[in-house]
Amino acid sequence: MKVRAILNPRAGVSPVEARRAAERGHPAWNDFDLSVTEGPGHATELARAAVAAGAELVISVGGDGTANEVASGLIGQSAALGIVPMGSGNGLARALGIPLRPTAALDAIFTGVRRTIDVGTLNGRPFLNVAGIGFDAAVSRAFHDRGRAGGRRGLLSYVWLSLREMLRYQASGVAVEADGERILARPFVLVFANGPQYGSGAVINPGGRLDDGRLELVILDHAPLPALLVSAPRLFLGGIERTRGYRRLSATRIVVTGERPLVAHRDGDPETDCERIEVGLSRRALTVVAAAGAAADPQGPFVQPRQDT
Repeated sequence: MKVRAILNPRAGVSPVEARRAAERGHPAWNDFDLSVTEGPGHATELARAAVAAGAELVISVGGDGTANEVASGLIGQSAALGIVPMGSGNGLARALGIPLRPTAALDAIFTGVRRTIDVGTLNGRPFLNVAGIGFDAAVSRAFHDRGRAGGRRGLLSYVWLSLREMLRYQASGVAVEADGERILARPFVLVFANGPQYGSGAVINPGGRLDDGRLELVILDHAPLPALLVSAPRLFLGGIERTRGYRRLSATRIVVTGERPLVAHRDGDPETDCERIEVGLSRRALTVVAAAGAAADPQGPFVQPRQDT
């Protein structure tokens, strides 16, 4: 099998172990090569080149943003996306049951199961796991700017930036149309969720399925800071859906307009501010490799086939 890996050298806190593992690949792969990205968008170019060269499996070595870029070159193709997670959140990899240690991730990919998943679009650009506007997008922008300035990335940096942005974030009103239903809101976060979690175990969309042909629109209304701080642990401990001001509905097309330009993100990477956001869905548009256990788990990220009795 022809396997190609694409590594983002700027993702994660310590990419040394991931680089070593990615350079070796899995011992059973006899046609394996590794490419290193040189800047934004390069991973998509490398993925398209890998498909053109006949690769059957293309592995993203990086975070959620790197996986998004690699997948952008694989959508609609037969080649599958594998993920060796080395970002700060790794939301999609966690949903797919991929271990965080690089060598274990490669083993999980080798023994894994192929599944086709839905792909969301935000103003025509794809997202695999979650996109949104509001506080999470503000944190995403701050985290991205910190990385561009040469600051340290990683979970601790993300937590610190989240606390800082929580103190300064100002919510604004939006109008939402979701499959014909109109909602007026002043959200703290407004999430377009394909998968269940942001990453790092922060579950915003409990029970989310990657291949059910729907997105979940999650709205968490703005609230006083103490109330937000009290509800935050529920992202990790469970029960976020019982938080006051939490709403969720399924949709395939969503349009959002705001009182002021909207700050948005796709899979954790910031978007250019815009006054209108259109969200859509392409069903079963991308093939991914999930860990065998996650693919078979009835409570996992995939719709399970009905058993005839």
